[in-house]
Amino acid sequence: MLFNSDLKKYKSYSNKSTLAVLITQQGLWAIFVYRISNAIYRSKTPNFIKKILLVFSVFFQKIIEILTGISLPYSASIGHSFYIGHFGGIIINSQSVIGHNCNVSQGVTIGVSGRNSSRGVPVIGNNVYIGANAVVAGKIAIGNNCVIGANSLVVNSFDNDVTILGVPAKIFNNNTSKGYI
Repeated sequence: MLFNSDLKKYKSYSNKSTLAVLITQQGLWAIFVYRISNAIYRSKTPNFIKKILLVFSVFFQKIIEILTGISLPYSASIGHSFYIGHFGGIIINSQSVIGHNCNVSQGVTIGVSGRNSSRGVPVIGNNVYIGANAVVAGKIAIGNNCVIGANSLVVNSFDNDVTILGVPAKIFNNNTSKGYI
């Protein structure tokens, strides 16, 4: 189960017991509800039953969104070992794709932007660290092992193994996310 990889990552970061992590980490609550809802969404369950289950999923997702300020729609695609570093203000578009082993800080938006054929949502690679209050928007791709600096506005695609920051974001250096994740 994907949630086990998320839980393992939270435990390794906090050095706390499973129970302590489950009780105290709001990001983990949001991921738990997302994982269940996403499993229902991607299941081969007959559509009639799936729609009923998704109504309940949306209800629980809204409760989590109100409690935590974290919006993880069930139709987004999020890889294993996902970590939300701090409480609140996280908005992820329902069509976003986020790779494996990624970290997201507070205030991050991953959303839709652009016009006409340029309109779309980001595809984020594996092992990507997204700093506090960063915005990643549009039909773009972020490569593997990237760092997106705090308060950055990312509206262009970037290759693997770079640190990007600024408004609009540009390559700052060739440091990878290794020390951040």
